[in-house]
Amino acid sequence: MKLLTADMKLAEIVHSNYLLIPVLNRFGIRLGFGEKTVRTVCSERRINLEFFLAIVNAFSNEDFFPEARLRTVNVLTIVDYLRTTHAYYIHAQIPRIERLLRSLARSKTRRTKGVVLAQRFFQEYKRELLAHLKREEEVTFPYVEQVYRLHRSRRSRGNKDLLARYSMRAYEEEHDNVDEKLDDLKNILIKYVSSGPDDDTLNTVIFELFRLERDIIDHTRIEDTILRPIVAEMEQAIQRTAR
Repeated sequence: MKLLTADMKLAEIVHSNYLLIPVLNRFGIRLGFGEKTVRTVCSERRINLEFFLAIVNAFSNEDFFPEARLRTVNVLTIVDYLRTTHAYYIHAQIPRIERLLRSLARSKTRRTKGVVLAQRFFQEYKRELLAHLKREEEVTFPYVEQVYRLHRSRRSRGNKDLLARYSMRAYEEEHDNVDEKLDDLKNILIKYVSSGPDDDTLNTVIFELFRLERDIIDHTRIEDTILRPIVAEMEQAIQRTAR
């Protein structure tokens, strides 16, 4: 797939991959942008152009991930994007999948052990995912913001206490792959729920699970290969000034 560029019309971006619509929404971009280019829309909305292009290209092409270019992006911009993605999972994607699973369970032709198991499995996955997101919202992201402020101020007072309480090394150790259970859930629906007159609902929930899985994989890549190394570098700089 060809790279998406700043001078392409934003409508072309959507036509190239319609799954980018929710990603655009995370940047505050809604449909109805006419003939405007990516550059124009990012300028109007004060969106970091390099970061936007990196995200949409990474989402569209698994082999694309310009780590060096993203390292120049303000870490707070990355955190803001990750928080918005969390909100999308919590308020849009998870409720959508739950509604679809309930619809399957209500169907007379779907009252099977496979559907019941899938519902139970998804609730377990949801609890794990929400706990994971809550930990990042309440611990990791505030820590990143503190590290950023300390690094910018170049003050040494209190630095050792902050780094003693938490670090990117601790984050790496607790950063589980929460997407693994989605593969098991997809297999339950694909292998053990038989076809019926409501195939469209079954197909849709499987499609949404694939979409959520892919989104979380990209989300985790940003956290592991961009956020964590940037903050780790700032931690090292802070430790040097605290000596």
